Amino acid sequence: MPYVKIEVTREGVTREQKQELIAGITNLISTVLDKDPNLTHIVIQEIELDDWGFAGEQVSVLREKGITAQRK
Repeated sequence: MPYVKIEVTREGVTREQKQELIAGITNLISTVLDKDPNLTHIVIQEIELDDWGFAGEQVSVLREKGITAQRK
């Protein structure tokens, strides 16, 4: 019974994006590890920007400085 936990900052991930992640990861685990997709659990947890940090700063502060996680 595979269990995958995805943690992302709470920045507007849509229901559709979450469904795509759940379906894609379930398919990947089924294909690569030959696991039953009906027994594969995916959990998406959204973390508040004040509760996540890197490079010594809260993500909320980094966003205020214009630093984002968007691919360039």
